Formats: sequence, structure tokens, C-alpha cells
Amino acid sequence: MVFDPVQRAMEMESLVMNGEKRKYYRFRYSLYYGGIVTADTVGCEFLCAYCWNYFRNLRPKRAGDFLSPEEVAERLLEISKKRKCDLFRISGAEPILGRKSAEHTKEVMKLVKGTFILETNGILFGYDPSLVDLFTDFDVLVRVNVKGWDEENFERITGADGRYFHYQLKALENLYGKVRFWVAVMYDLFGEEGLSELKKKLPVPCRIEKEYLEKYSFVVENLRKRGIL
Repeated sequence: MVFDPVQRAMEMESLVMNGEKRKYYRFRYSLYYGGIVTADTVGCEFLCAYCWNYFRNLRPKRAGDFLSPEEVAERLLEISKKRKCDLFRISGAEPILGRKSAEHTKEVMKLVKGTFILETNGILFGYDPSLVDLFTDFDVLVRVNVKGWDEENFERITGADGRYFHYQLKALENLYGKVRFWVAVMYDLFGEEGLSELKKKLPVPCRIEKEYLEKYSFVVENLRKRGIL
């Protein structure tokens, strides 16, 4: 059964936010982007078939601890000092589920004072343009992971109602000229045909990054169940 991703975002935010605190389950250094300090969280309005963090996002109550922006920044800066890296991100889930989670993310950015890569699916940036304005004064790069090239494929990949596909494109409009951003796509699912179709729909000029599938057994099974493989 498909779901309303905006409604689900509100529900997820209520589960993973407690006042100014958000749930996190891991802090680490990873080799993506040439080396980046990462805080892994839970809670997403999508249930993407290829998500490596699928089960934690399916049941966010079972994972992680509530941490304040100060506690998150402290842990990130500890790794940053050890690894001599001042590039940061929040990963594992959607950082922008609504106003509370956006404010939390903003405060983390303010405290770490490095370059921040904001990995997002863009739905809330498309739905509520005022959320973009929270990040215009920061050294932030927004990576918008677009989940399909039309409503049908968006729905199959994310499990969300295909009618919400256009909010991802609207997010690009809302970001344009305000915050630096680029688009990422799962190329194994798009192929050249899907990528070509998406390019026709992009409302503003932007760079497109090709992402490649990590074929965990549960990912392959999810893709088969949804008729993608």
C-alpha cells in the first residue's frame, strides 16, 4: 500500500525528535566524498527499496538515542580532530522531516563550523520553501537524491504516492540561487533512458551524480518484491 510521504514525515518526526533532541545510533568517519565525518540517524518519509538503512527507518523506535545538537556536534568534532577532517554530514535517514528536525540540523551545522553536506530527498524543501531559508547562511552543500524519473518509478522505488514526485523537482527550484546543490540518482535503476527522462523534467540547471547500488541480500529482495528487478 502506498503512503502520503508528507504525512509520514510528520509521523516520523514525532518519533525521532524529542524537543530539540534527535535519535542517532552511530558516529563514524567514512571514505565518501574523499573522507567525511558522519552522524547516522533514523527516520525517513520514504521506504526506498534500495536503502541500506531500511529496517531502522522502518522501525525507528528500536534504534538510537536522543541527542541534543551540542551532543551531536561534540561527537562529530571529536572524530574531526582525530581524523583531521572538517567535512561533515548526517546520513542513514532524512535530516529534514519538518521544522523541528530542520532546526536541529541547522544547530548542528552552526556548532561544527565546517563544510556540511546535507543529504536529502528534497520532499520537505519542495513542500515548504521556508525550510530552505534556514540554511542560506551556512557553508552547506545540498545533495538531492531524486528517486525516480516519473510518478510510476518514484512510487515503486520509494513506496510513497507517486503524485508527490513533483515535490522533489520543486525542491530544486526552491534551492536554486539560494543554496549550492546537486542531484544524485541511483544509476543502476535509472539507466540512460531514465536519466534522459529526468533531465527533460529538471526545472533548473544542475549537476547530476550517478550513484551505484549496494547489492545487500535484503536490498535485492526488496527490489524484486516491487518488480524493479
